[in-house]
Amino acid sequence: MGANTSQVSDLSESQSIRTLIGPDAISENEPFWNQLISFTFSSPNSSADAKLLEEAVVPLAKTLIQNNPRSGNFGALVRVFLSRTKELKISTECQDQLFIWQAHNALFLVRCLLKVFIREMNEEELRLQFSYQERAPGTHDSICEDLLGELVCNLVHLIVEVPLLDITYNILFEAVTTLLILLSYQLFHKEILREGLIFGYLTKGRCLSLTSRLVKTLLYNFIRHEKYPPAAHVFQTQDSDGGGLLYGLASGVASGLWSVFTLGGVGSRPGAEQEQNPLPLSNQSLLLLLILANLTDGPDCPNPYHQAITCFKNTQDSSSFPSPQPHSFQINFNSLYTALCEQQKSDQVTLLLYTLLHQNSNMRTYILSRTDMENLVLPILEILYHVEERNSHHVYMALIILLILTEDDTFNRSIHEVTLKNISWYTERVLTEISLGSLLILVVIRTIQFNMTRTRDKYLHTNCLAALANMSSQFRNLHQYAAQRIISLFALLSKKHNKVLEQATQSLRGPLGADDGTVLPDYAQDLNVIEEVIRMMLEIINSCLSNSLHHNPNLLYALLYKRELFEQFRSHPSFQDIMQNLDTVIGFFSQRLEQAGSDLSVERVQEVIKKGAVALPKDRLKKFPELKFKYVEEEQPEDFFIPYVWSLVFNSGVGLYWNSQGIELFSMDSQ
Repeated sequence: MGANTSQVSDLSESQSIRTLIGPDAISENEPFWNQLISFTFSSPNSSADAKLLEEAVVPLAKTLIQNNPRSGNFGALVRVFLSRTKELKISTECQDQLFIWQAHNALFLVRCLLKVFIREMNEEELRLQFSYQERAPGTHDSICEDLLGELVCNLVHLIVEVPLLDITYNILFEAVTTLLILLSYQLFHKEILREGLIFGYLTKGRCLSLTSRLVKTLLYNFIRHEKYPPAAHVFQTQDSDGGGLLYGLASGVASGLWSVFTLGGVGSRPGAEQEQNPLPLSNQSLLLLLILANLTDGPDCPNPYHQAITCFKNTQDSSSFPSPQPHSFQINFNSLYTALCEQQKSDQVTLLLYTLLHQNSNMRTYILSRTDMENLVLPILEILYHVEERNSHHVYMALIILLILTEDDTFNRSIHEVTLKNISWYTERVLTEISLGSLLILVVIRTIQFNMTRTRDKYLHTNCLAALANMSSQFRNLHQYAAQRIISLFALLSKKHNKVLEQATQSLRGPLGADDGTVLPDYAQDLNVIEEVIRMMLEIINSCLSNSLHHNPNLLYALLYKRELFEQFRSHPSFQDIMQNLDTVIGFFSQRLEQAGSDLSVERVQEVIKKGAVALPKDRLKKFPELKFKYVEEEQPEDFFIPYVWSLVFNSGVGLYWNSQGIELFSMDSQ
C-alpha cells in the first residue's frame, strides 16, 4: 500500500491504492495485484478502529465508483480474489500460508469497498460496478458473467469447504463478514425487504444446495468458540519499535508494498473493546446465522435457512435419514447445549436459544430432557435480574424462553427438585440454599415489580404472569422468601388498585372540562389492567392451593399472615368466584390457629399449618380449569425480529462500523 504505510491516514497517499481507484485499467495478469495484496495487518476488532478505517475508505471508494466504469478495476480485484479461492482448500492442506494470506487481503479490500458501495447505490447499480471491465478500443465485451453472484457463491463455498485452523481463521472471518455486508441493504430501508439480488443468490440457484452445510458450519463456528489465533499466523514479526514487518516474499516485491497495516490488531495495543471481543469468528458467524434464519420467505419459495434451523437433528438420533424436510442435517446437541449454557450473556445467544426452543422441536425435546437444566436457566434468570441494564428486546427474549420452558409439566416439577447454594448475583437477600423453582419465582416477581414502577409494559406483565401461572399447579416446598414475595406482590397490586380507584372516583366527581373528560378513560384503562393482573395473581395462588396445598406450608403461612389483604376483594364482582377457595383456606386455618391458642410461636404456627394441610378435605375446594398458557408468535414476526437482529449487527458486529445517519430500519434512539 506504499512504502512503510502504517497509519490509516496514509491510505490516500498509497500509490497502490491510488492506482487501483484511478481511471487506468489494470490487467488481471499485472504484477501490481501481487503487490497490492501483499500487506500485513489484522482486521479491525473494535468499532473505534472500524470507524477510523471507514472514514479513510469512503473518499477512496467514491473515487473508484466514478472511475470504475472506465477502468473495471473493481471487477478485476474481485476476479483476482476468486482466482485464489479455487485453490484455498489445497493451500490449507499444504499449509501454504502465503497463498491464504494474499487471498484474505484481497477479500478484505473487496469487503471495505463493498461496504461503501452498498451505502451509495442500489443493488442494480452494485451489479453494474461488478460488470465493468477493461475493453480494448473498437472491441465489444463478449463475456457475459454475473460476477456478483459468483462472489456470493464463492464466499459460501469458502465458509463450508475450508477447515477452521489458525492459518484460515482470518479469511473465514472475512468471508462471514463480507456476506453480512452484502446483506446490509436492509439497514437502509425502513420496510422489510422481501426480495432482491443478494436475497436471490443466497436462497436460489447454486447456493441453495449448500444451505444445510452453511447453517451447520455457522453453528459449529459458534459452538467451537475459537479465539483469535496467535500473532504468528498473521504473517507478522516485530521490529524494535513494535511495528510489524512484512515477510520477505520470494517475488522480491516487498519494497513499495503495504508493508504493515496494524489497524487495531497485531502490532498495536488492544483497546478495551478488543479485549471484550476475543472471539470474532464465533460472534460474526452467529450474527450471520440469525440474519439468514430471519430472512422472509420469498414470493415463490420459503426461506431455506429458516427451514434448516427448524429441522436439524441430533447426531445421536438413530431415526431414519434423510429427513423428509428440506435442508435437514445432524449436529451434536450436547455440544450445542453446552455452548448455549456457557455463552448465555449476549442478546444474540439468547435469541438463538429462543429460535431453537420455539422452532426446532428436536432441540426443544432434547433441552427439556436434560437433567442439568439449571445450567441453562440460571444465566436466563441472571439476565432478568439485571433488567435495568438490559435492553427491552433482550428481556423479552429471556422471558419468552422461560414461558416456553414452563409449558412443560416435567420442567415445572423438576425445577423444585434442584437445590442451589449461594447465588452470588442475587444481592437483595442472602440465599444460602434455595430451589431453582423458588429462585425462578423470585426473579419473575422482581421483573413484574420493576415493570410496574418503571416501564409499565403490559406485554411484559402478561408473559411474566403466564410463566408463573404455568408453574403454579406444580409449586413445591416454596422457599420462605419466595412465598413472601408472592403475597407482597399481591399487596403492591392491591395498594395500586385502591389508588387508581380513588383517582377514578375523584375524576368522576370533578368537572369534565372542555376536553369532554378525556382523563376518565385513562383511569378506567389503568383500573382494568390492574384488575386483570390481580385476578391473574389470585388464580395463581388458587392453583397452588388447589393442587399442592400440603407441599407449600410457607405460602400458607404468608397468606394467613396477610389475610386482611384479601378481604376487600371478597365481594368484588370480578373476583368473587376465585375468592371462594381462598376464603375456605383462610377460614379453615384461621379456625385451627384459634383452637391452638394465643401467642403462638412461629414454629407452632407452622406445625398447625402442616397438620391442617393434610386434614383439609380436597372436595371443599372448588375446581377451576387448569392454568395453561402457550407462547404464540405474533403475526408477521419479521417486523420485530429483522430490525432486532440488524440492531445486534450494528452494535455487536466485530470490527464493523456504520454511520448512524441513513440507518432507516430502526430508531437510533433505541440503540
